[in-house]
Amino acid sequence: MAMTLLNALPGQGRDRLMEFSRPVSFTAGTRIFEDRGPADRFWVIRTGAVNLDLRGHGREVGTVDMLGHGDLLGWSWLVPPYTWHLGAEAFSLVRADEFDARAVRALCNEDPVLGLALTRRVLEVVADRLQATRVRLLGVDAPQESERTLPHR
Repeated sequence: MAMTLLNALPGQGRDRLMEFSRPVSFTAGTRIFEDRGPADRFWVIRTGAVNLDLRGHGREVGTVDMLGHGDLLGWSWLVPPYTWHLGAEAFSLVRADEFDARAVRALCNEDPVLGLALTRRVLEVVADRLQATRVRLLGVDAPQESERTLPHR
């Protein structure tokens, strides 16, 4: 993603948002959140890498995406019912800014200009990730060029 969440916000809005953050770190292998858990916070990654994964019926289905420097970790905090749609695990030592979702939602209600800018940026992140996932799936599932051009017999 070319523009990080924080860089996409107006300066004063970014400063106000940072008032609701605190620095955190996660060691490699730490589960940061689980699918269907309460989405009560989100993070902007400063260093390290996080795997987004999907687990179902007690088994891991697989890694969906890997996030790194400047990436937003978590968007479900913005959309009711505020539960995670994936899980996340630190792949390496991660340092991030952690934000209190309830306080940020209240700030967005209080400052609609900031709220709109933040919501738009989160939506861009979601759209980018959906498109990247679509491309990966098409790359895996798309028939080979030779298969597409063979005449049916």
